[in-house]
Amino acid sequence: PVYLLLIGAFVAPGRPWWVPGLTMFVMYLIGPVVAAFVALVLKRTLLRGETPVFVMEMPVYKWPSLRTVLRRVYDAGWQFIRRAGTIILATMVLVWALLNFPQRDAAGQLYQDRLNKADEQIAAQGMNREEIEKEISEKYKQRHDLIKSGAATEQVATLTQEIDGLEDRVAPFYRIEEEWKTNSYLGRFGRTLEPLVRPMGWDWRIGVAALASFPAREVVVGTLGILFRVGEVDAGSIRDADDAGDTRLGRALRNAKRDNAAPVFTLPTALSLMVFFALCCQCGSTLAVIRRETKSWAWPAFTFAYMTALAYVAATIVYQVGSLIA
Repeated sequence: PVYLLLIGAFVAPGRPWWVPGLTMFVMYLIGPVVAAFVALVLKRTLLRGETPVFVMEMPVYKWPSLRTVLRRVYDAGWQFIRRAGTIILATMVLVWALLNFPQRDAAGQLYQDRLNKADEQIAAQGMNREEIEKEISEKYKQRHDLIKSGAATEQVATLTQEIDGLEDRVAPFYRIEEEWKTNSYLGRFGRTLEPLVRPMGWDWRIGVAALASFPAREVVVGTLGILFRVGEVDAGSIRDADDAGDTRLGRALRNAKRDNAAPVFTLPTALSLMVFFALCCQCGSTLAVIRRETKSWAWPAFTFAYMTALAYVAATIVYQVGSLIA
């Protein structure tokens, strides 16, 4: 969903039909190409030495019984849940807590109380927030169909104005939600790290979304939705959309501005973020499995460190070179 969103919003518009597909292919190609290069480097540095001779007498092959297969599946699944699963759960709980605490604003008022009050004010206008959200989604689909069918510009503009009006009605709720995440421990940490992510073309909001996606990279979509005032977006809705770039989140990312009125996202920024996700080990379950198999924290720590450093350098190069070309 990360690739679909960014390619749809920043690569596809105004470019030949084959460019988005080629970009997606390249993003998936980066992984195995870089993996082969890293394996070669590690073999000549940290893992130097002769390859040990491995000889094993192969047994006579037989069809396993269904009972044996089910037993092995159960044992392997339970081991994963018991060992790796606990680490994954702990990581997700930690990230959730950092993104949701403290729960009071500077005046001492609970953010949840403010959100509930905003919901009541929205409902007092005749439709509750969920109904408005549903209507917004339907109108986005209508807008996409109109554009796809080559409808008159006036029709599209009228529908866009209706969408803007509906989004203005729910905006107070999402402003409070954005304020909450901005002032959370993770939000504060992201602001502190902004000078570090700036060479990649990111602002603090992109940095916070990347941090929040450590347990699973799909989380970045929902976090971006909150930080860019469109609410928590389900990754599946981006994956299933006819045009991920023409969704509410895609439109919000295109229109987002920095403090100096410059756009938050440009094509180099989007490419930088995609390259970072292509190379960074932002998957808590992967690290948990490495820990389980090696019975040591050293290899997971090394894996996370070198892949993050590699992703950072590659994303910085992509952004800096892309900015010069653009």
